Amino acid sequence: MKKTIQFCCLLSLAALATTLFAAWGDSVSGQKPGAADAEKFIENAEKRYLDATIKDSRASWVQSNFITDDTELIAADAKDKLIATVKELADESRKFDGMELPPDVARKIKLLKLAVPLPAPSNPAEREELTRIAVGMESAYGKFEYCPERGGEAKKCLSLGDLETIMAESRNPEELKKAWTGWHKVSPQYRKDYARFVDLANKGAREMGFKDVGAMWRSNYDMEPDQFAAEMERLWLQVKPLYDSLHTYVRARLRQKYGDAVPATGPIPAQLLGNMWSQAWGNIYDIVKPAATAPAYDLAKILVEKKTDAKQMTRYGEGFFTSLGFALLPPTFWERSLFTKPQDRAVVCHASAWDIDNQKDVRLKMCIKINDEDFQTVHHELGHNYYQMAYAPQPPLYQNSANDGFHEAIGDAIALSVTPEYLKKIGLITASPPESADIGLMMKLALDKVAFLPFGYLVDQWRWKVFSGEVGPGDYNKAWWELRQKYQNIAPPAQRGESDFDAGAKYHVAANVPYARYFLADILQFQFHRAMCREAGYKGPLNRCSIYGNKQVGEKLKKMLEMGQSRPWPEALKALTGEEKMDATAILDYFAPLKTWLDEQNKALGKSTTPPKR
Repeated sequence: MKKTIQFCCLLSLAALATTLFAAWGDSVSGQKPGAADAEKFIENAEKRYLDATIKDSRASWVQSNFITDDTELIAADAKDKLIATVKELADESRKFDGMELPPDVARKIKLLKLAVPLPAPSNPAEREELTRIAVGMESAYGKFEYCPERGGEAKKCLSLGDLETIMAESRNPEELKKAWTGWHKVSPQYRKDYARFVDLANKGAREMGFKDVGAMWRSNYDMEPDQFAAEMERLWLQVKPLYDSLHTYVRARLRQKYGDAVPATGPIPAQLLGNMWSQAWGNIYDIVKPAATAPAYDLAKILVEKKTDAKQMTRYGEGFFTSLGFALLPPTFWERSLFTKPQDRAVVCHASAWDIDNQKDVRLKMCIKINDEDFQTVHHELGHNYYQMAYAPQPPLYQNSANDGFHEAIGDAIALSVTPEYLKKIGLITASPPESADIGLMMKLALDKVAFLPFGYLVDQWRWKVFSGEVGPGDYNKAWWELRQKYQNIAPPAQRGESDFDAGAKYHVAANVPYARYFLADILQFQFHRAMCREAGYKGPLNRCSIYGNKQVGEKLKKMLEMGQSRPWPEALKALTGEEKMDATAILDYFAPLKTWLDEQNKALGKSTTPPKR
C-alpha cells in the first residue's frame, strides 16, 4: 500500500461535484410539496447528473494531464458552474426536510447534501473565488519544483518525484534534510489562500445547514458527526499499542544507524523515515529489517530484471481481479490512461483512478515506477476501477462506495493477497520462502500499513480543528506539529514557524480531499481480508492467505461492490464480512507474530513502548 498516491478522481477537488443543477420550484398551485414532488425532483436530478459529471470529469482530466494556464481556467470555469448548480440543488432539496418520504428518495436527498467535499457559498463572486483558489492550489502543487542553489548558482530543479527518490534512497542525513525542506517550500505560496478557502467553504457549509466543513465531512458516514469522531478514536486506540511497539523498535535501529541525530526516547526526526511525509516507512526496510529473518526475494529487483514496464505492472493487477471472476478492463482503459510521466509537459503524478462516464470509461492516472511499492499501488487503484464498474448499474446518486473508506480498502485488501505463494503462481518467484521469513515480510508490510495509521488519523484531525475555528490561521503550523508529535511521535528536521505551511505540502490538503477514508481503509482492508480468507476456508496464519483464483470469494466480493452506496455501509460490510461494525482486531490478528517479536526486541534493547511523560 502506498498512501502518498491514492484514489482522488471523483472525490477530490479534481472532480469535485457529484451532482448537478436541478432547480425545481414549488408546484404552480403554490401548494406545499409532497412525496410525489420529491420523487420527481430526484428523478429530474439524476437524469441531469450524468451529463454534468462527465463534463466536469473531462475538464478535470485534461487539467491534471496538461497543466497550463488555459486548462486551469477551463477546469475552474467548469467547476464553478457545477458547484453553483450543486449549491442550488442542495438548497432546493431542503424544502423536503421533515417530510415522510420513501426511504430510497430520502436517502438520495441526504446524499445530495453530503456528496461534495467542498460546499460553495451562494454568492456568485464568492463561489467563483473559492473555485479559483481551489484549482490554483492543486495546480501549484502539481507544478512545483525545488530549485536548490549552491554558491549563488541554481542547480537542476527537482520535482516531487525526484525528491521522493532522494527520501527513499539516500542515507545522508543532510541530503535528506535538504530534500524535505526543499519540498516543503511548495505550500507557503498558498497559505493565505488556504485561510480564505476555509472561510469561503465554511460559509457554504453553513448555508447548507452544517456547523462547518469538518462537521459536514463527518456527517457522511451514516451516523452523527460526534459519533463518527468517537468511532475514529476507538479504532485508533485499538491499534495504538501495535504502532507504539513498531515506533520504539524503528527509533532504536535508526539510532544505531545515525547516532545522536536520533534521540533515545521521544520523537523520530521526520526526514529519516524514508518518506516525504513520514507516513509510510517501507523505504528504510534495509535499516530496520530483522537480521536473521529477512525475506528471500526482492520483488523490485525481480520486476526490473524481467524488464517489466508500466503497462505490464497494470496487467498483473488486472490479472488478479480476473482470477476472481471479474471481467477484463475495457479497451478504452488501455487507450486513455496515463501510465508514465510525460517528458514534454507538467502533470499531476499523484496516482488516481478515474471514472469519466459513470459506466465503462474508467482510467488510471499514475507515473508508474517499477518497484514493489507501485506494484501494490496498481492493485489499489484498480480496486477503485473495478468498484466503479461494479456499481455502474446503480442510479447515479448510488454510484459510490458504501463509505469512502470502502473505496480505498478494496484494492489494498486484494494487495494483501500478494503473498509469496501468489508471486510463485504468476511466475515472479520460483519458490516460496520458508515460514522463518514471515517476520521479515510482516515487518516490510507493517512499515507501510501500521506506520501509516496515526498519519491517516491526524490529517483530518487538523482540518476539523481548522474548519471549526479551534485552530486559526496564526497557528496552522503549530497545531500541525503538535498533532504529528502526539500521534506519530515524530519531529521536523528543522525549526518550523508560522511562515511555513507544512500541512499544505500534502496533496490531499492542497486538493481538499478528505483523508479519514485512508485511515478507515487501513482498518477495513484487514477486516475484508480476514473475512475473505474465512470464506475461502483458509485456516493458517492470516499473513499467508491469498484469495487469488478463488471465484467463490470473488462472487461474494462482487455482490458487496455492486451495492454501491444504495444502503448504509454497515449493511455492505455485513454482506462481505458478516459483521456490522468496523473492527481493528483483524490488523492485530495479521501482525500478531510481529508484535510478539517487536516486544521481545524492545525488551532486549531495554526500551519501553510507553511514551515518555511530557
